[in-house]
Amino acid sequence: MRILADSSCDLFALNSPDFRTVPLTIYTDEKSFVDDISLNVTELLDYLAAWKGRSYTSCPSVDAWLQAYEGSSEIFVMTVTSALSGSYNSAVTASQMYREEHPDAKISVIDSLSTGAEEILLLTKLAELVNSGAAFADIDEQIRAYQKQTRLFFSFFSLHNLSQNGRVNKAAAAALSVLNIAVTGTATEGGTIKVSGKARGQRKALRVMMQDMKKAGYAGGRAVITHTENEEAALLLKEQILEEYPNAEITVYPTRGLCSYYMERKGVVISCETEVSR
Repeated sequence: MRILADSSCDLFALNSPDFRTVPLTIYTDEKSFVDDISLNVTELLDYLAAWKGRSYTSCPSVDAWLQAYEGSSEIFVMTVTSALSGSYNSAVTASQMYREEHPDAKISVIDSLSTGAEEILLLTKLAELVNSGAAFADIDEQIRAYQKQTRLFFSFFSLHNLSQNGRVNKAAAAALSVLNIAVTGTATEGGTIKVSGKARGQRKALRVMMQDMKKAGYAGGRAVITHTENEEAALLLKEQILEEYPNAEITVYPTRGLCSYYMERKGVVISCETEVSR
């Protein structure tokens, strides 16, 4: 079985014999950055911080997904939330075209309704199910059930790129960076970004994230933390969780290009298992 994801997953490798990622692309009016293994995230962030014009992202094409499908007959696909990207729709269209040429192929395209850390949580579980030797249909059912018990929370200290992308108010984004205030929030059930509060300073922002996790039903299960050039905060959040839940399984990852674009420097995201279904 092949597992595919677009580059919003923040992974290059997975504990699965056949895992591949398909890159998204970050654009300005004068330059483009393909979110593959050769991308230098620091250079991307430096460039975008100085860029005053429009910036935006582009999902993988149908052809890119078709190429990723080629050579396999059982394929699981994980994409960034369809509420913010066309990646899911491209992958679905490609799956329909692929089945026309390969009628026996089994393809499950899963809309993560999220990004980054939550995709890592879902992909890790998916790899475990694939490695267990379970049947394709059983894996599909189990991963979709698992998805209902995962949540994502974030803390962003800059909304510059989101404002340049037209997703948030430019005046609000400018005020945020000047005042050293983080916005905190969550990925909604429909896969959109919901800002739920503000926190002055990094430590307070992390405390808010921890409180939000617990309110959502986190009780010490698996969690994934991603960060954009802010390993210090990610490790501090991990430490806070382990102080309260010493048996929790917490992993930390730096972000790839797409998530770095939206999170920007100092951004931290955590996804966790909960004991309450959505």
